[in-house]
Amino acid sequence: MQPKDSGYRGVHLVYRYFSDRKATYRGLQIEVQLRSSLQHAWATAVETVGTFLQQSLKASQGTPAWLRFFSLMGSATALREGTPTVPDTPASRTDLISEIRRYVDDLQVEAKLRAYGQALQEVERQVGNARYFLLDLRPSEQRVTVTGFGARQLDEATTEYLEVEKSLAGPGAEAVLVSVESLDSLRAAYPNYFLDTKLFLEALGEVLS
Repeated sequence: MQPKDSGYRGVHLVYRYFSDRKATYRGLQIEVQLRSSLQHAWATAVETVGTFLQQSLKASQGTPAWLRFFSLMGSATALREGTPTVPDTPASRTDLISEIRRYVDDLQVEAKLRAYGQALQEVERQVGNARYFLLDLRPSEQRVTVTGFGARQLDEATTEYLEVEKSLAGPGAEAVLVSVESLDSLRAAYPNYFLDTKLFLEALGEVLS
């Protein structure tokens, strides 16, 4: 299976549905995506980071460093599964791991993914009538603060977000303002989020070891 430049791998099968009972459904298309568990964990991590950074990483749009990291991890996964590596990534396993390690340190990958997981758990406890959530992530302090805002409180949420952003300190610290809809989309696409990101972190740990 030849990966895309982004590191994504998967087989997409598109079928046309035929119903002998309801003409309304006749001709509708159904897409089935086939991925290994590691490939799915990679896709989950890309979607998760993209959601919190509010960037379309899965469409190869966003922070170059994150895009490069996921391309490298795509190759690491390919080596583990005995499939072709991602174009323009190191051919040498040693060089590949060395570059991955650099991005993991620079981006605080492990700490951030764990912080995102903690934030989502906290959001699920708070949902109520909130429409927006301000996430104050301090991975180096192992601290995550989540504040919910109603549908009519976007201005207040934005003001608070700017204040929190000014106070950020420490490696990996960031403030994120997300909508309930974006988090719902993440859960809908990846219902096993916690299991999948744990698998990705385990795979990353094996690469670094």
